[in-house]
Amino acid sequence: MKALIKVGYACNENCTFCHTADMRHVDDTTARIDWKISRARRLGYTMAVLSGGEPTMRPELLHWARKTAALGLDFGLVTNGLMLSYPHVVDELVNDCRLKYVYMSMHGGTPKVHQSLVRADTFAQALKAVETLHGRVPDLTVNCVITTANVKHLRGLVDRLIHLPELCIKFSMTQPKGAANRAFDVVVPDVEDCAAQIVDAIHHGIAKRGDAAGPRFAHDGIPFCLLPGLEDLYDDLKTHRFGAMIEVDEDDFVPVDDVAKIQTEKCGPCALRGACPGLYRGYFEHHGDGALRPVTGQPRSNSYHFTEARDISRAPGAPCPIKQDGVSPYDRGRTLFLRLRDRMRLFRTETRDFSDEELLATKEREGQLYLDVSSKIAPDDFAKDLRKLTIAAECGACDQRAKCTGCWEPVRHDVFTRDDAEVRSIVRELRGRVLDLGGGDAGYLAELAAREGAAVDYVCVDPDEAALAVLASRYPFARFIAGRAEDLGPELGEFDHVLVLRSYNHFADPGVVLAGALARLRVGGTLTIADNVAFGLVRRASHAARAEAAPENRFEHHRNDGAAEAARVIDNLLSVPRTDARSLRLLLRRDIGPQTSNQWLLRYACVAAEPARANTWNA
Repeated sequence: MKALIKVGYACNENCTFCHTADMRHVDDTTARIDWKISRARRLGYTMAVLSGGEPTMRPELLHWARKTAALGLDFGLVTNGLMLSYPHVVDELVNDCRLKYVYMSMHGGTPKVHQSLVRADTFAQALKAVETLHGRVPDLTVNCVITTANVKHLRGLVDRLIHLPELCIKFSMTQPKGAANRAFDVVVPDVEDCAAQIVDAIHHGIAKRGDAAGPRFAHDGIPFCLLPGLEDLYDDLKTHRFGAMIEVDEDDFVPVDDVAKIQTEKCGPCALRGACPGLYRGYFEHHGDGALRPVTGQPRSNSYHFTEARDISRAPGAPCPIKQDGVSPYDRGRTLFLRLRDRMRLFRTETRDFSDEELLATKEREGQLYLDVSSKIAPDDFAKDLRKLTIAAECGACDQRAKCTGCWEPVRHDVFTRDDAEVRSIVRELRGRVLDLGGGDAGYLAELAAREGAAVDYVCVDPDEAALAVLASRYPFARFIAGRAEDLGPELGEFDHVLVLRSYNHFADPGVVLAGALARLRVGGTLTIADNVAFGLVRRASHAARAEAAPENRFEHHRNDGAAEAARVIDNLLSVPRTDARSLRLLLRRDIGPQTSNQWLLRYACVAAEPARANTWNA
């Protein structure tokens, strides 16, 4: 893991888009940078990366590099590369100071294009730096910031560097900050045009390198919906494994974040929203979100892994070492401590399947964290395989709780069996015709099968033909239909009860499914919906690696909605005019929270609608 250290904001170039144009006079002291490097070591980071402004301008550069290496850390630079055009400087940094990472700016493939952005005659030096570093630094990225001046010239940079296979060429949309924000209309390109030019440049590079070795490609600052097929090339501080950073005026490290970017309401139904950066907030404020094209119908993960990072000694009864040392470096959404007998173990998630906001909500607001005590690739019996984690009592009462990632402990009771008992009780009491949508896992069928002679006509619709074949041989009283719930036809007739149990979030379009189901629900009947929200699994790194390498489930989730989102879908259905004089009345709603499992529950009664509220259900 990397720690990013800003040494000051002075620079020997004058970029049109400079984030820190108003702070170029501000530099940190040698002693404070020394402390920051040592602090990174104490926090367990394995690399210290210096940034600015331009860190290589500082005469202390080699001092800091040697100090980093002496502490057993690798060394990295975020730089314009001008000082690295001198081979003897690179020799010393690589051979003596463990230089392993360079993130270098270059904004065009010709002097005219590059120098129109940096406003200095530095193209030749930048190109020589890339060629000097190539093959000597294992992690080398050339970052091209895209403005109105170079947006039509991205192929030129690809052509200039295509012969260098051991680097990454990255294209980054200009962030409207500092100088770029002041001259927004002059500097910041249209995001759709920027995306189209990135797609063109990357495909050009892939075609040009062919089967031969060539550079990798990456992008940042562009919503995924505008980069179809290139989503996996997204690149930011987190993909570079930066865990924390510290600015010149900050007292301690803080987690890296994405607060400069925003996902708008338009992104809500998009299947790509977990990993997608969205739009720059400043761009949205100027132009809105009209460029966005939400992608639907694709699966989403509903769990992610926390794996061990390091241990911190803590004898029983000893004060909290995190509170004493400082809580700010720990990302509250991406880290947690697990309390062990004589130590606290830090766990961290690197997932890109969920946004930082989703991770923080899952952990801190909803409390959906679980210790996996099984060795299974995917837990299939949550009550046996998982132990719910809850915040330690001392953390709950701590005055730093709102800022701290917290220490967590397993609860003693089985929350899954407790919360599921209510659903099973509902199913056991059903009579008449029962329609089960997505019931191929047979999670609740045994409740009906146990009641021999009960007047139940059970029909299950599920797309998993293999699973239904097994169930048909096991439960001869039931009828199983292979198909999507979205395609439910009128030939099945009406039902007394409709069940949507652990399948709601698997539907491509739950609104269509519920509209079709409700068209077949008799007055006096019930609709019961239960499903799970996303959760974090605390696992050994080797266990998590095996799980992530396993084949994907073809019946994956499409979303991670809770009771509130499902209730809104029902409300929207009820607001559409209809003619069958039926409506729904809420009987029960159970949301998830820190004291519950990750399963929520909604139950409605089908009632006769008032004439003024007559609607038409579209089957």
